[in-house]
Amino acid sequence: MRVLVTGSAGTIGRVVVPGLAGLGHQVRGLDLVEHAAGGSLGTVVGDCTDPTVATWAVTGVEAVVHLAGDPGDGSLGHSLDSHALSTGRLLDAMVAAGVRRIVYASSNHAVGMTPRSAGLVGVDLTPRPDTFYGVAKVAAEAVLGLFADRHQISAVACRIGSFQPRPRTRRHLATWLSPADCVRMVDAGLAVERPGLHVLWGISANSSAWWDLAPGRALGYEPVDDAQAYADQLPERAEDAFEGAHVGGDFAGAAYTRPAGDTS
Repeated sequence: MRVLVTGSAGTIGRVVVPGLAGLGHQVRGLDLVEHAAGGSLGTVVGDCTDPTVATWAVTGVEAVVHLAGDPGDGSLGHSLDSHALSTGRLLDAMVAAGVRRIVYASSNHAVGMTPRSAGLVGVDLTPRPDTFYGVAKVAAEAVLGLFADRHQISAVACRIGSFQPRPRTRRHLATWLSPADCVRMVDAGLAVERPGLHVLWGISANSSAWWDLAPGRALGYEPVDDAQAYADQLPERAEDAFEGAHVGGDFAGAAYTRPAGDTS
């Protein structure tokens, strides 16, 4: 499949681009910076919120993997531009070009204020973002849903947990997404043909998972790695209890509080 990967120079993009290529996909990269990991279809340098860039980038592809966006918690306006507006621009370009599949890097922070419970957390939660970053992910999922319904697009929103080479904290025993499983997740999302918005948890096959993998498995995502393999290498920390109290970990804390009018 010919695939556009936005954010191809980012932390996840640098894993997904060669991973998809290794599975036989032809990949075009899109990022703000020049880089060498664009894939066999080359690289577009530009901002996907620019309609001209978005139109050029989707030309000739069959699907989009949208990883671009500021991973930090910026102002409300910046976050919405970076995540929701960029998604809308790409979807506009996709509709015009007849592209009907998108896999989106959403986040657990879209429901980060949800308290931890004894059972597994599904994907049908009421949005409870923990930051403006989380608010923007909620908005981006809503844009995906609108376009999926109006234009018969298959949109897979992956609520990614903790993408790391290996777990680093006790929370990651539940939330870790390994690089190899990330590629498996994206590849499974690309294979979904059914129009509509489909949401899955972007985590590995963690024995201590908080979140239900069944929706992802129903879409063909079969993770392999388990954070439990690293459990004896993760020391207990004072922060562990707080980070385990909400879906979003420390993002649910007061340290991430900021006024909606803040433009810094």
